Amino acid sequence: MSERFKQVLQKIISALSFGASKGAAGVGSGLRSASGLVRESMPGRGGLIALGLAGASIYFVYNHPPVQTISHGYIGVRSNQLNGDVVLLHEGTAWVIPGLHELREYLLQDMSYRPSKVEDDAPFQSIEGLSLGVDLTVRYAINPDMLVKTSRNLPDDIEGDLVDPTVQGVIYKIFTRYTVREIFSSKRAEIQQQIEAELKPKMSAQGLLLRSVMIGKINLPADYKRGMENLLSAELESEKMRYTLELKEKRVKETELEATAEKVRRETEAAASANEQIIAAKAQEEAMKHVLPFKQKQIEQRQLEAEADKVSRIKMSEGMAQARVIEAQGEADSRRKLADAEAYRQDLVGKIASEQLERDGALLTKNPLLIQKTMADKLSDKVSVIIAAPPADGGFIGSGLLGSGKAVAAQ
Repeated sequence: MSERFKQVLQKIISALSFGASKGAAGVGSGLRSASGLVRESMPGRGGLIALGLAGASIYFVYNHPPVQTISHGYIGVRSNQLNGDVVLLHEGTAWVIPGLHELREYLLQDMSYRPSKVEDDAPFQSIEGLSLGVDLTVRYAINPDMLVKTSRNLPDDIEGDLVDPTVQGVIYKIFTRYTVREIFSSKRAEIQQQIEAELKPKMSAQGLLLRSVMIGKINLPADYKRGMENLLSAELESEKMRYTLELKEKRVKETELEATAEKVRRETEAAASANEQIIAAKAQEEAMKHVLPFKQKQIEQRQLEAEADKVSRIKMSEGMAQARVIEAQGEADSRRKLADAEAYRQDLVGKIASEQLERDGALLTKNPLLIQKTMADKLSDKVSVIIAAPPADGGFIGSGLLGSGKAVAAQ
């Protein structure tokens, strides 16, 4: 009887192993074949027991399926309950034999943990004993490389049972080392670095990876907040004044440097100009060595040219004087000849005029009326009639006009 039961149980296990590849339907078919075998092989009461076992098996498989799916972003850890082996299973399907394997899934993505809400309470305390709220966020993730070792010790609620006590054990202690003012303004980065430095090894030992720690809004007591804001404003003004003074000092230094640079530039330019003048003077001196003999030669040349011009001008003057003497002699001879010719002409004209007067006198003596005719011709060619009173002595009518009637009559 026991051997037969073992055969039936072996058939069921074989059916489960074979049918798993084909799904639950295949498994049911195997169980049915096994139950048929049981029925064939076990008559009566034994058959009923086999059927009961088959039903219980089906129910067990239904509630505990041997194939499970690991979702996207998760990693599975399958533990063997017999030998304690642990196997990591990635995204996809995996065999999980009921009663033999235990499968746990862990999220691989980063998770955030916030110990408290800053709007609700003020759980932290400063070194002065003042309560304040800090919006603190811790980003962490499960280290898949350590899951093989740590999976058995990881609680189901990792955040509540593992992260929360670890983080709170660190942050409360660190915040109490600083004043409110340092937490609020000047030491944020330092506090954040200290929290990360202390949390990282502790979380790493627990199989967790610390991604970052971020400090957000800080809720201060109202009175202290106003005082802190005023103090910060004063500090900002002081910092602004300090930067302003530093800027002015830098400008003064800049001006001094510019003046020094200008001085050096001018000195350099003056030195360069002096050197240039020295070089020019030396060049001029060197050139004068050649220029002075040349100038001396030019002077001698001009003296020779002046003497030559002087001799030339003397010769020309002598020639011109001799020419003028010759011209004067010629002019004198010419004028003397013209004077002789004019004297001869006047003498000849005088003789002719005397002869003409002798002839005119003789003619007038013979014809006295020619005088009246001649006077009328002399007056004008347009005068045709002259009315004059006759002389009382009965003489010539024109003697009154001529004024010589009596003289002529006396003759």
